[in-house]
Amino acid sequence: MRSLKIAAKLDNIGMTASTLCAIHCAAVPVFFTSLPLVGLGFLANSWVEWTMIGVALIVGVISIAGSFLNSHHRVLPLALLIIGFATIILGHIFTKGWLEAIIVPAGGITIAIAHFVNYKYAGTCTSGDSFLHVTHKHQ
Repeated sequence: MRSLKIAAKLDNIGMTASTLCAIHCAAVPVFFTSLPLVGLGFLANSWVEWTMIGVALIVGVISIAGSFLNSHHRVLPLALLIIGFATIILGHIFTKGWLEAIIVPAGGITIAIAHFVNYKYAGTCTSGDSFLHVTHKHQ
């Protein structure tokens, strides 16, 4: 029970971090020239992006792999996590400009969706197999 609560908290952190990462990756190219004017020039540094990616990867692996191994044993959240990180990394390496500003946030949103799906799967009970079946007590 305690591991499910920890996994749920990590999924919430993962959803938030992945969404913020997607917003960051979409907004930085648009506001690149004005960031230094408002004291946020450091957000355009590549080390900030790779640090965010690293933190998201650590949280994602701990949360989703832990839930996969300990509770739901479903591959979808793990597959979405891998697809999301592959999209982000390949987008950073092989694309530049406006295409990168579309592809990389799509990877971040995919990771957020992976955490959401994992959160729903880890919170389901065994009495039904509905995707949105939330935790509840049976009579």
